[in-house]
Amino acid sequence: VTMLCFGMGASTQALFARVGGGIFTKAADVGADLVGKVEHSIPEDDPRNPATIADNVGDNVGDVAGMGADLYESYCGSILATAALGVAAFPGNGGMQLAAVFLPMAIASIGTLLSVWGIYQVRTQEDSSQKALLAALAKGINFSTVAIVAATFVVTFLLMGGFAHMGIAVSVIVGLVAGWLIGKWTEYATSNEYAPTKELADQALTGPATIIIGGVAEGMLSTWAPVLITGAATLLAFGFSNNFTFSDPNAFALGLYGVGIAAVGMLSTLGITLATDAYGPIADNAGGNAQMAGLPEIVRERTDALDALGNTTAATGKGFAIGSAALTALALLAAYVEEVRIGFDRWGHAAVVTRDGVQEVAAGGSKLAAGDWMKLADRLVVSVGDKAENNRVYMVLDPAVLDGRKGRDGKEILPAAVEGLSKAVRNTVAKTAPAADLVERLVNENRIVDVKTATMRDYMRFYDVTLMNPKVLVGMFIGAMSVFVFCALTMKAVGRAAKGMVEEVRRQFREKPGIMQGTELPDYAAPVAISTKAAQREMILPSVLALAVPVACGLVLGVSGVLGLLVGGLTTGFCVAVFMANAGGAWDNAKKHIESGVHGGKGSDAHKAAVVGDTVGDPFKDTSGPSLNILVKLMSMVSVVVAGLVVRYSLEAMGIF
Repeated sequence: VTMLCFGMGASTQALFARVGGGIFTKAADVGADLVGKVEHSIPEDDPRNPATIADNVGDNVGDVAGMGADLYESYCGSILATAALGVAAFPGNGGMQLAAVFLPMAIASIGTLLSVWGIYQVRTQEDSSQKALLAALAKGINFSTVAIVAATFVVTFLLMGGFAHMGIAVSVIVGLVAGWLIGKWTEYATSNEYAPTKELADQALTGPATIIIGGVAEGMLSTWAPVLITGAATLLAFGFSNNFTFSDPNAFALGLYGVGIAAVGMLSTLGITLATDAYGPIADNAGGNAQMAGLPEIVRERTDALDALGNTTAATGKGFAIGSAALTALALLAAYVEEVRIGFDRWGHAAVVTRDGVQEVAAGGSKLAAGDWMKLADRLVVSVGDKAENNRVYMVLDPAVLDGRKGRDGKEILPAAVEGLSKAVRNTVAKTAPAADLVERLVNENRIVDVKTATMRDYMRFYDVTLMNPKVLVGMFIGAMSVFVFCALTMKAVGRAAKGMVEEVRRQFREKPGIMQGTELPDYAAPVAISTKAAQREMILPSVLALAVPVACGLVLGVSGVLGLLVGGLTTGFCVAVFMANAGGAWDNAKKHIESGVHGGKGSDAHKAAVVGDTVGDPFKDTSGPSLNILVKLMSMVSVVVAGLVVRYSLEAMGIF
């Protein structure tokens, strides 16, 4: 639990950094572009534009600090969720549990070291095309990936005790390959070397409306590949880790451990991935400095080429973060069920207290003897042991057990034989215990189950986590709705902050006519202050949404509602995040493609239309889109941390709803 609380802290801080940084940078970017480029036709990063400094500062705030916090949180989330599942995957085997906890940490550590080595493999030549530059960066990433594959087999062999669990190492490779494929697809969908972005640039010839329509369509279309890649990676990672025994409930936790370790594998090249993500803002700021210093045009052309490359590498980094978020969220779903198990156990022990060696009901002080039964909630009972550590909490999976009716399979259960258990459920405390052989029979027939040995499927059955349960469906709708409300809040925040920025820049141009002639300096500090205040103020509501919705949903709809919430948020958030990141990257690179001299180059009508498209895409790719994967994981983390609260105090647990 402590580790997962650490992960929740990392997720919360990452959300603050991503949302706040995204609002800061995009408010400045939109304000600088709309007033500077469109209204006054001055170049990007022109020192006459009052918002140009805020724009350059924002690149560092959003694209370096924000991306760093995002990927750090992804790393923490995947490692911690996998470590939690490692304990569940090897019940009763302390040595293997410890090895399973340390394996994701070892892979992540080795991946970091090998990523540093991979950075030194990047080499370029003068006058390289963008495709050659991308290939140079890919060389470093590919080198690190191959080295990590080899190291993973060695580490797994040493930690997991030989070849018995080498399928786990293959699951790591599945994650690495999935990350590489998502990166390649993102490169294809957003780079101006490929058809989608070139066709988007062609649509700028007919105005802003067509390029916006085209960008939205390209972004939506680009979701199919990451979804299929992630789906295939999930199935393969699950299968390799438990020898493809999909139907064995006892091997289910090991399969989920494989999914978590695949997320760790996907992020094991984080060192070099993060370096390539910071590449774009550095090149962008270098171009801004060149523009403001009046350096030769060739310098700006080179920095623009590097900036366009940076847009693609940043989109690739977002693809990695989104893909790993999907796998991590799946692992956190399983970790949530494990926390429910712990919540049940604690509830059972808290209900029975020991005073002077005598066990009593905590609320009423009734004396209890070994073999007595006590009701916790509907279909949840405690069997009292001879001492506190021997108390057992049972989930009643077959309601027929409680009133002596025939079970679903037609087998007779005599009322007299279950008198003690039935009384426990009806009357809170039962002094007449069911015979030990009956309890054993009920456990063997899977009519009741000890929470400590219950499988994940037992919990799904106990809470009726099926599509026929309205609580699950309502939770799924709320999860899907949360994604769109979160996007709306962040985009409206950018719009409001950008409005203030545009008004400030217009005011300076209006009140200081000497700015355009170069005889008067703009007030650069005012736009920076506007972006800072807006970012701090506007990130509050989206953050509260991410933190409050899982708690509220859990208390009202119970465990089944929370599982629905997490599934709805994961599936919707994954697709919307990919759509936004790729659409925004394509709009940006379509603009840069035109600025390279295509369709009239800078200042043409096509360029002005592309600037509008890029402006729309800015909050897509730098605010709402990248924040969504943090939203998905933060909701999962919060749900895991408050699972004990939901188990005990939800309306369902109290018998109200």
